[in-house]
Amino acid sequence: MADPAECTIKVVCRFRPLNSAEVARGDQYIPKFKGEDCVVIAEKPYYFDRVFQSNTTQVQFYNAVAQKIVKDVLDGYNGTIFAYGQTSSGKTHTMEGKLHDPDMMGIIPRIVQDIFNYIYSMDENLEFHIKVSYFEIYLDKIKDLLDVSKTNLSVHEDKNRVPFVKGCTERFVCSPDEVMDAIDEGKSNRHVAVTNMNEHSSRSHSIFLINIKQENSQTEQKLTGKLYLVDLAGSEKVGKTGAEGTVLDEAKMINKSLSSLGNVISALAEGSTYVPYRDSKMTRILQDSLGGNCRTTMVICCSPSAFNDAETRSTLLFGQRAKTIKNTVSLNMELTAEQWKSKWEKEKEKNKKLKTTVTWLENELNRWRNGESVPVEEQFDKEKAKAEVQALDTAANNDKAAASKPALNILPGVQLTDAEKGKYEEEMAKLYKEMDDKDDEINQQSQLVEKLKQQMLDQEELLASSRRDHDTLQTELNRLLAENEASKEEVKEVLQALEELAVNYDQKSQEVEIKTKEFEALSEELNEKSSSLASIDSELQKLKEMTNHQKKRVTEMMSSLLKDLAEIGIAVGSNDIKQQESSGLIDEEFTVARLYISKMKSEVKTMVKRSKQLESTQAESSQKLDETERELTACQLRISQHEAKIKSLTDCLQNVEQKKRQLEENVDSLNEEIVRIKAQEKVNAMEKENEIQSANEVKDAVEKQILSHREAHQKQVSSLRDELDNKEKLITELQDLNQKIILEQETLKVEHEKLKTTDQEKSRQLQELTVMQDRREQARQDLKGLEETVARELQTLHNLRRLFVQDLATRLKKNAQMDSEDTEGSTAQKQKISFLESNLEQLTKVHKQLVRDNADLRCEIPKLEKRLRATAERVKGLEAALKEAKENAARDRKRYQQEVERIKDTVKPKNMGRRASAVIAKPIRPGQLPGAPINTSVNRSNLIQNNQPTGIKGGGNNS
Repeated sequence: MADPAECTIKVVCRFRPLNSAEVARGDQYIPKFKGEDCVVIAEKPYYFDRVFQSNTTQVQFYNAVAQKIVKDVLDGYNGTIFAYGQTSSGKTHTMEGKLHDPDMMGIIPRIVQDIFNYIYSMDENLEFHIKVSYFEIYLDKIKDLLDVSKTNLSVHEDKNRVPFVKGCTERFVCSPDEVMDAIDEGKSNRHVAVTNMNEHSSRSHSIFLINIKQENSQTEQKLTGKLYLVDLAGSEKVGKTGAEGTVLDEAKMINKSLSSLGNVISALAEGSTYVPYRDSKMTRILQDSLGGNCRTTMVICCSPSAFNDAETRSTLLFGQRAKTIKNTVSLNMELTAEQWKSKWEKEKEKNKKLKTTVTWLENELNRWRNGESVPVEEQFDKEKAKAEVQALDTAANNDKAAASKPALNILPGVQLTDAEKGKYEEEMAKLYKEMDDKDDEINQQSQLVEKLKQQMLDQEELLASSRRDHDTLQTELNRLLAENEASKEEVKEVLQALEELAVNYDQKSQEVEIKTKEFEALSEELNEKSSSLASIDSELQKLKEMTNHQKKRVTEMMSSLLKDLAEIGIAVGSNDIKQQESSGLIDEEFTVARLYISKMKSEVKTMVKRSKQLESTQAESSQKLDETERELTACQLRISQHEAKIKSLTDCLQNVEQKKRQLEENVDSLNEEIVRIKAQEKVNAMEKENEIQSANEVKDAVEKQILSHREAHQKQVSSLRDELDNKEKLITELQDLNQKIILEQETLKVEHEKLKTTDQEKSRQLQELTVMQDRREQARQDLKGLEETVARELQTLHNLRRLFVQDLATRLKKNAQMDSEDTEGSTAQKQKISFLESNLEQLTKVHKQLVRDNADLRCEIPKLEKRLRATAERVKGLEAALKEAKENAARDRKRYQQEVERIKDTVKPKNMGRRASAVIAKPIRPGQLPGAPINTSVNRSNLIQNNQPTGIKGGGNNS
C-alpha cells in the first residue's frame, strides 16, 4: 500500500459574465486579473491555484481542473469536486451545464465520459464495477433522487469510520448513457425555485457519487475509489432574492448549512482539536473530503457585478481560508495473501532490528549506570546495528561464527584455541571501550569547565547591571513616593465629592418619591374620570335604544294612520253608508289619531331635553379630559427631568469609582515596589559584607517589615473595600429605585394611551350622537309638517263629513217635499243639487288621490318582488356553479389518482429491473465498448452465491 501523503485542498476561482439583468441595470465589471492565479477586487489581491476569467469555455475549465482527478480515482484514490458561491454565480452551470450539449456540458457529464474512455484504454486483465448514487440535502433532510420514496435518510459510519448515507440507492452502470439516464432522472426530482436573482435557483445541495471498484484477474489486486461531485445551493440575501414563504424557509436552511460548512473550514484552517462536522448533514457526508482521505478540488464561483461586491469578497475569503486545509491521502487497496505475507516478513525483520537495537541500548545504559564510560566506538549507531543484524542473519543461514576481526596471537610461540581467542578478543574490546569512555569523560569535563567560566563572566556582568538598576530604582522610588503623597490627597478629595454626591442623590430620591405620589393621585383622578366616562357611555347606549324604540313606534303609528285614512276614503266613496254608523266610526278614528299625535309630541320634547343634557355632560367631560392631559404632560416633563438628573449622577459615580480603583491599584503597586526595593537594597548590602549570619538576620528583619507593611496595606485595602461595598450598595439601591420609577412611568404611559384611545372613542360616539340628534331634529321637523298636513286633511274631511250629512238631511227633506209638492222650488233644488255635485267632486278628488297613492305603493311592490326573485335566482345559480365545481374537482382528483397509479404500475417493472441490476450487475472490461458482442466466461451461479455481480468479458486476449 502506498504511504499516506499530505496534500492541501486545491481551490480554483471562476467568474461568470454579466447577465442580462446586470447589463440592463448598468452594473460595473469589478474584477481585475493578474496572471493565472490572482484576481484583484477593490485594490486587494486574492491568490488561488488558478483563476478563470469570464470568457473561459467549459472544455478549458474541465481540462484544467477536473481531468486529472479521473485518473486518481481509477488509480484507487478518493476524490471530491464541489462548487461554492453566491446564488446565481454559475455553480450548476459549472457542475452540470447543459447535460447533452457537447460544448456546454459541465464537469459531471465530462467526467462520466472520461471515466469510461480511460477504462476502455486500460489493461485487459482489469475488471471494473461502477455504482452511482444521486441524492440531495433539502431542508437538512437527505432525499434520494433515484427513489423518491426515500425522503429522510440517515448518515452512518462504516468499519473504517468513514461516513455514508444509509439506505441510499446504488445503481450499477456499465455505459455513459446509463449514467446520464440516472442523472436526468435525479435532476427531474430536484427542488428548484424562481427568485429575483435566478430563474432556476437550486434550493438544495445535490451530491452525485461514483463508486469504482477494480480487480486485476492475474494479480488479484483490488482497488476502490470514490468520487463525490457536489453542487451546493447558493448563499442568499433575502433582500436581493425577494424570497417569501417556503422559498424563504429554504433560504434559511441553505444559509445555515453553508455557515456550518464555513465553521468546519475555519476549524480545520486554525488547527482546532474539535471540528464541528455534525452541525449539518452536508458537512457530515463531506467529512472525508475536508481534512480526511480525499483529493479535494473546490470551485469558487463568483459574480463580477458591483451589485454583488460584498458577497463576492466573502466568497473569495472563504476560498483563501479553505486553501490552507490539508488532507491525508492514501491508496484504497485490498491486499492479496502473498502481499500480506511479504508485508508480515518485512514487519518481522523490522521487529528483529528493533529488538537488537533495544538490547544494545539497554547494555549501554547499564554500563553508564554502573559508572563506566562507554567509548564512542561502542556506543549505539544505526549503521552498526544494521550491519550486526545482517551479520546475524548470514551466520544463522550459513551456520558459521561471526568473526569480524583476525585472530590474535597473544604470546609468540603459543597456539590458542578458538574459544580462548574469542575470550581475549572480547576482553580487548572491553578495554578499548573503557579507554574510549574515559576520553569522553575528559572531553565532557573540559567542556563543563569552559561553561562554568562563561557563567562566571555572565554573573559578573549581571552584578554590574543589577547595581545600575538599583540606582535607577532608587530614584524611581523617590519619585513614586512623591506621587503617592499626591494621590492620597486626590483620594481624599474624591471621597469628599462622593459624600456630596450621596447627599444630593438622597435629596433627589426624596423629590422623586414626592413626584410619584403626585402621579399616583393624578392616576386616581384619571381612573375616576374614566369611570364617569363609562357611565356616560352606558347612558348613551340607553338613549340609543330609546330612540330606536321611538322610531319603531312612530313608523307603526304612521302606518296605522295611513291605513285609517285609506279606510276613511273607501268609506266616504261608498254611497251605501248609513249616517249614524259613519259618524260614530269617524269620530272614534279622529280621537285615536289625536291621541297618537299628542303622544309623539310629548316624546319628541323629552328627546330634545335629553339631548341637551347629554351635550352639557359632553362639554364638561371634554374640559376635564383637557385638564387631565395637561397635568399628564407636566408630570411627564418632570419625570424626564428627574431621569436625566439620575443618569448624570450615575455617570459621575461611575467615573469616581473608576478613578478610585485606579488610584488604589497605583498605591498597591507602589507599596509593593517600595518593599521589594528596600529588601533588595538590604540583601545587596549584606552580600557585599559576605556575612551570612547578619544577612539572615537582615532578611528576617526585612521579612518582618514586609509582613508589617502587608498587614497595614491589607487593612487599608479592606477598609477601602468596605467603603466601596457600601457605595455599591447605595448605587444598587438607587438603581432599583430608578428602575421602579421607570416601570411606574411606563405603566402610566400605557394608561395614558388607553385613556387617549377611550377619549377618542367617546368623541367618536359623541359625534355619532350629534349626527343622530341632527337627524332626530330633522325628523321632528318633518313630523311637524306631517302633523300639520294630517291636521289640515282631517279638518277638511271633518268639514266635508259635516256638509255631507247636512246635504243628505236637506236632500231627504227636499225629496219628501218634492213628493208632496212637485212643482214648487225647482230653482232652489237646482242650486242645492249643484252644491252637492261640487261637494261630491271634492270628495271624489280626495278619494282619487288616496287611490293613486295606494296604486303607487302597489306598483313598487312588484318591483321589490322582482328584485327578490332576481337575488333568489342568482343564489340558486351560484349554488349550482359551486356544485358543478365540486363535482369537477372530484372528477379531476379521481383522474389524477388513476394517472398516479398507472405511472406507479409502469415504473414498478423498471424499479424491479434496477433492483435486480443492483444485485446482479455487468462488470466493465477494458477494450469492451458498449454494444460490442458479449461472451460469458465466468460461472454465474458461483458469483451469485458469493453475492458478486456476474462477470461479462469483452473482446480481446481474454475472450
